[in-house]
Amino acid sequence: MKMLKKISIGILVLLAIPFVAALFIKTSYEVERSVIIDKPVEQVFSYVKMLKNQNHYATWGMKDPNIKRTYSGVDGTVGFISKWSSEDPEVGVGEQEIKAIKPNKRIDFELRFLKPFEATEPAYMLTSSHGENATKVSWGFKGHLDYPMNLMFLFIDFEAQIGNDLQNGLDNLKNILDKQ
Repeated sequence: MKMLKKISIGILVLLAIPFVAALFIKTSYEVERSVIIDKPVEQVFSYVKMLKNQNHYATWGMKDPNIKRTYSGVDGTVGFISKWSSEDPEVGVGEQEIKAIKPNKRIDFELRFLKPFEATEPAYMLTSSHGENATKVSWGFKGHLDYPMNLMFLFIDFEAQIGNDLQNGLDNLKNILDKQ
């Protein structure tokens, strides 16, 4: 009986360790990547403010050639919503809304992921002059994982994964705009 009690206590302690550890693990992250495009700010901003243009450079939407997209509102204005639906769990189902625009400087988005998980996260794009006819474009994303899901930070480097996707998207954007 004493042995069974010791085994039970040992199992409970082992099960409790990850939950205690999660109390000391971060619950949020921020990622930002940048690229320099050899075009004036006005030209670059007028392209990136149009959410439909992300279909040509953002890597997530390119992962599924059968993705279904719908839109509501006027593209390039506050309140425009781009919705996507995919059977691919890497792409999932969700929507992105333009929340704020500072002409030729910043566009703020709200990403609402619906499947395979639910989350609402902010994202943004910044443009700034980098010389006379060049523009620095920065793309950023903020995310979080609530306790105890934040344990996933021990196994997955979200900052690197999302950072790579952002950088690939920015590189695609640069290629598109440099050809214009």
